[in-house]
Amino acid sequence: MQTELTDPFGRKIEYVRLSVTDRCDLRCFYCMPQGFRDFEEPEDWLTFAEIERVIRAFAELGVSRVRLTGGEPLVRKGIVELSQTLAGLPGIHDLSLSSNATRMDKYAADLRHAGIKRINVSLDSLRPEVFREITLGKLEKVINGLMAAKAAGFGPIKINMVMMKGLNDMEAEDMVEFCIEHDFTLRFIETMPMGDTGRNASNRYISLQTIEQRLAKRYALIPGMMPGGGPARYVQVAGTELRIGFITPISQHFCETCNRVRLSVDGTLYMCLGQEERYALRPLLRDGISDDELKQHIIRALALKPRNHDFSKKPEQLVRFMSMTGG
Repeated sequence: MQTELTDPFGRKIEYVRLSVTDRCDLRCFYCMPQGFRDFEEPEDWLTFAEIERVIRAFAELGVSRVRLTGGEPLVRKGIVELSQTLAGLPGIHDLSLSSNATRMDKYAADLRHAGIKRINVSLDSLRPEVFREITLGKLEKVINGLMAAKAAGFGPIKINMVMMKGLNDMEAEDMVEFCIEHDFTLRFIETMPMGDTGRNASNRYISLQTIEQRLAKRYALIPGMMPGGGPARYVQVAGTELRIGFITPISQHFCETCNRVRLSVDGTLYMCLGQEERYALRPLLRDGISDDELKQHIIRALALKPRNHDFSKKPEQLVRFMSMTGG
């Protein structure tokens, strides 16, 4: 039996982004339509036992990193128990979580105890009125959640900020100062034309090279490194511990180093965030396939992984929302 996953282009797959729900308590306009209600029904979600089985199979095929995502993963009941189960699987050495942190003040300590080592938090503005315009939510809840996560001992805590021209791009320096103050890592992300929501936000696209050049006029930026399985390119602000990451799927795509697949809440494997190649595992699981057969299906799925995305050339081809894929 094959013991590691390699795609048709020689990239080793060692990272699964696992969506545990497509529901969210915010409505970021680039991710999910504000009136959207077409969620997966719970009977179509993978059960925790099914999730454990799939992640165990991935671990036996060499995957060592798993990130829990959504939607917002903290809206799924039992998320602490699931975290503890996955953290205990042989071969899983890095269990992390992406969250909007609106509920983190309630869950932070329990998640850290369960085995979540590090978290990423979406925070696109430090101005309450702009935050509400983007998310329809309250900034105070996120800040409270971040402080609870800091107190619980997660490390690193990474702030993900989607940069949008004319909306929050002028806040880059403010976010740098906020992250220096609280010992957070900062990551800027370019908007991606995923589904109608992403395309509607594409008129606010700004190249992160522009942001980096602007920051370099105020701060001394030196090459930096961060552990993790993601695609960010890092610099460090000299004289501080702050690392700033730039995630550039549009201006400087990173497809040649892609090491991940995404498992949606309904059990669909997506090979690429920006393509439609997929492989449905839920029907197979519920038809009673064996563990060895499950691993063979995962291997077949990887054969579908494309060389790169087409965000720039064919932005109209992707019709699903970001929240449906799992961040």
